[in-house]
Amino acid sequence: MKGKFQTGLAILDRYMRYVLILATVVIIGLLFPREPQFKYEFEEGAIWMYPDLHAPYDFPILKSPEELEAERRELEEKTAIYVYDEEIPKQVEEQFGDDFKHSLDAIRENPQMTDVLQRPDRYKAYGGAFLRKLYQNGIVALMPEHRAKGDDFVISIVRGNTVQRQTVQSVLDLAKAKSYVSDSLPYSRLAQPEFLLPLLQNVLRPNVLYSDSLTQKYVKDQLAGIGAAQGLVRADDLIVSQGERITPLIYQKLVSYREAEMKSGSKWSSYVILLGYLLLTAFIVGLLVAFLRVNAPEVFKDTGKLIFFLMWVVIYSVLMYLVERKSSLSAYVIPFAVAPIVIKTFFSDRLALFTHLIVVMMVSVLSSQGYEFTILQLMAGIVAVMANPDERDWTAFFRAMLFIFAAYLIGHLGITLLQEGRLSMDELSFLGWISICVFLTLLAYPLVPLLGRLFGYVSPILLVELSDMNRPLLQELALKAPGTLQHSLQVGNMAETAARAIGADALLVKVGALYHDIGKTLHPEYFIENQSGRNPHEDLSDLESAKIIIQHVPDGVALAKKYGLPEQIIDFIRTHHGTTRTEYFYRNYLKAHPDEQVDESLFRYPGPKPSSKEQTILMLADSLEASSKSLKNPTAEDIDKLADQVIAGKLAAGQLDDSAMTFREFKICTEIFKKTLKNIHHIRVEYPK
Repeated sequence: MKGKFQTGLAILDRYMRYVLILATVVIIGLLFPREPQFKYEFEEGAIWMYPDLHAPYDFPILKSPEELEAERRELEEKTAIYVYDEEIPKQVEEQFGDDFKHSLDAIRENPQMTDVLQRPDRYKAYGGAFLRKLYQNGIVALMPEHRAKGDDFVISIVRGNTVQRQTVQSVLDLAKAKSYVSDSLPYSRLAQPEFLLPLLQNVLRPNVLYSDSLTQKYVKDQLAGIGAAQGLVRADDLIVSQGERITPLIYQKLVSYREAEMKSGSKWSSYVILLGYLLLTAFIVGLLVAFLRVNAPEVFKDTGKLIFFLMWVVIYSVLMYLVERKSSLSAYVIPFAVAPIVIKTFFSDRLALFTHLIVVMMVSVLSSQGYEFTILQLMAGIVAVMANPDERDWTAFFRAMLFIFAAYLIGHLGITLLQEGRLSMDELSFLGWISICVFLTLLAYPLVPLLGRLFGYVSPILLVELSDMNRPLLQELALKAPGTLQHSLQVGNMAETAARAIGADALLVKVGALYHDIGKTLHPEYFIENQSGRNPHEDLSDLESAKIIIQHVPDGVALAKKYGLPEQIIDFIRTHHGTTRTEYFYRNYLKAHPDEQVDESLFRYPGPKPSSKEQTILMLADSLEASSKSLKNPTAEDIDKLADQVIAGKLAAGQLDDSAMTFREFKICTEIFKKTLKNIHHIRVEYPK
């Protein structure tokens, strides 16, 4: 059952991803305009400030909304369309059959209903035929307002492809139908017709129902049929002169001309335009999704991460939509470089650059700017990624902002000289807009920790905060388990050096090393690096000792959650021992119980095995640093041999099966570990005498 539930959740999560993608396409698609904008602004009673306006073609003068509303109300008062529902009679007859059966069972002990009991089929057949006859023309559910208009008010009943007009007096409503049942049954030639009376009356319900949508459609069609125009403007006729006051008639001519301009395309042009925009949006968003699926499957499969990437496309599209509708703003004020900077912080340069490319493509379709806008935004994004802004270093961050400003400026000057062959005063305006844009790009600095906490990502700023030795958890570790803290610092130095050598996240693995053994603070005396006197394990069985040693992993996870450490750091606690055994106590137990079947799970860490490069580095560094403490005055050969043995043991135990580390990176890390351990143990080259 649990497996099926988890499978169901996985399926739901998979479908949720596609729902998010579809929602992104729809939201952006709705931002696109679907009709041209009229180039004149006018109000009734105002002065026409534009040049003389002549009609470019013939167009009708439309009636005013007030006139159309009056005609519409008159039509609505005279129009009422009802629809015959074919399914209701079938449902009524089916319900009659069920009720007949129940009533028949109820009277089996009633001696007064002998005829019904002897000939039930006849009664049932008569009732069914009666209902079919009754519903032949239908039972109408008259609206109160239509009934109030008198018996001569005419309604239209639509049945299939036919329309029948009837007066209110002539239609059969529910009350008339029930009366018809009570009046007709006595003449049915049935011995006991009273048996059918309640059955037939109770199942009756109207099947001719009022349709507001059809009524409104009919009214609309009729209005179109009787004409929405009150005159005609011929081609080249003067509509309005410059300086002329806009009278009600001129105003209506201008409104009519605007409507004609809007409808100058085909009947389906707006839908075709919308479809085109949706297809283009779907293709652009699809490119991003396809890239993530192929090159970053861990992002595509994680709904939260997928939302993180899709939200940039939506946010910038909405910003462009809003700016385009503000004549006082320029699209160049939007800080497009924020997205690649933030994405680069949490993910790779490649993902940051490709996402920026998709964002620029999407907003370029929404924008009224030319191709130079697209080129400049692409250049700024490339520079933002290459400048490598560091949130921990304000100097580097401002230097990156300067590079982005230079990219905008140089690109714009180049395009201007190419197009116009000279500079103009417009360059000052552009300079102001890009200055604001670059200033707004500084929003990337507070957005990194904010989005990191919102989506559960670890930023360099957060890692620097966590590495502060004054943090409460590290202070507690230093106070209760000083030996463990020294071990963690040594492991952190080893892991950081190895991570930097293979291009992994050195700061992340260093912070992970600081916290990987915090579970030992609960029982520090049971771990050798904190012991100074008698070993408490001497008073425990091997099984009890193993349990205490293993418990420091779940204890560490619990402490980390209590102090609000991010999941990426907690993963180091879970994986730094993988699923290895507490080998010392396991082998002691085997010696003490040679004839017993030993349950290995009692001596194994809960895991999981390390999967990322950083987790793998920490596991190896932790094991090597701890094992090297057993060496007394080691030589270089001793350290090399120990490192090879420990690492070979991890490989043989399958602890690195899930690791993302390559063999080349693994070899580099091994050499780094050996070199670092030699430095820790102060191994010197032996000089000749």
